[in-house]
Amino acid sequence: MLAKFLRAALVALCPLISFAQEPYPGKPISLIVPFPPGGQADLSARPLAAAMSQLLKQPVVVINKPGASGAIGHRAVATANPDGYTLLVTLVSVQALPMVDELFGRKPQYTMDQLAPLALLVADPPVLVVGANQPWKSVKGLADDAKKHPDDIVYSHSGLYGPSHLPMEMFLHAAGIKMRGLPAVGGGPTMALVLGGSAAMWASPPAMAVSQVSASKLRPLATFGAKRHPAFPDVPTLKELGYDIEYYVWSGMFAPAGTPEPIMKTLREAVRQSAHSKEFTTAMEKLRSPAAYLDAPEFAQFLAKDAARLRQAIQKIGKVE
Repeated sequence: MLAKFLRAALVALCPLISFAQEPYPGKPISLIVPFPPGGQADLSARPLAAAMSQLLKQPVVVINKPGASGAIGHRAVATANPDGYTLLVTLVSVQALPMVDELFGRKPQYTMDQLAPLALLVADPPVLVVGANQPWKSVKGLADDAKKHPDDIVYSHSGLYGPSHLPMEMFLHAAGIKMRGLPAVGGGPTMALVLGGSAAMWASPPAMAVSQVSASKLRPLATFGAKRHPAFPDVPTLKELGYDIEYYVWSGMFAPAGTPEPIMKTLREAVRQSAHSKEFTTAMEKLRSPAAYLDAPEFAQFLAKDAARLRQAIQKIGKVE
């Protein structure tokens, strides 16, 4: 009787054992981008997904899930089943948003310990661009005008404390000026507000600004990095102009924390090869946004340094409603 029971139990477990030993990946992978199409995260995710699909022999499907400055997409991955089939490509704001919740005394929608770093893909300083029809030819001219007309000038951004709002607020505080922020729901819509004349300027990822500057629809005034950006060699950094500001719109890839190590190893290798593939590097070169790949351990160190810089900036800016 006992032998019969054990045989029946073994038969029942066979499908589970077979499932557990199935090679990864055995089905399509969802790559969540928590912003609308056309922004920095989307522009880096799509060529990466195409290269990964070829390597992993399974579709890697980019899914845009915008909202709440990226928090909706971040939470979706942070709380996803850690099986390697739901991944995230996002921006610097992934670290900033929990800090903002802390600032306001709110329960965070997710925490960084719910996400496991896979790789850094791109790390670019934003460029402060104004519409071609705007009068300012320099940061000094802009700052002088803003001091005369506080809150009259409008800048656009992709959400409070997001990757285009935070650098602008850092600049405004450093310059001692006030402007009005006009929010959108991602990089593409934010750019559209400036091109359409509803806003005068924004802190744009270089990849998005290059073509519009080349078409004389935008004018670059300064960049937010420690040194001049190769796509804008004639444009000074804010540091050169006397503002102690440094900020980067980086794009990185994460998995839910708790994803099994063998799956993480497979993903890290696939991302490494994809980030160095001709498909990805060519796409980034066309955007004038050079790849800045870092594997998971180095990316984790990068995140720690960036988190310290972000926390200091958020505390200095304080509560913005």
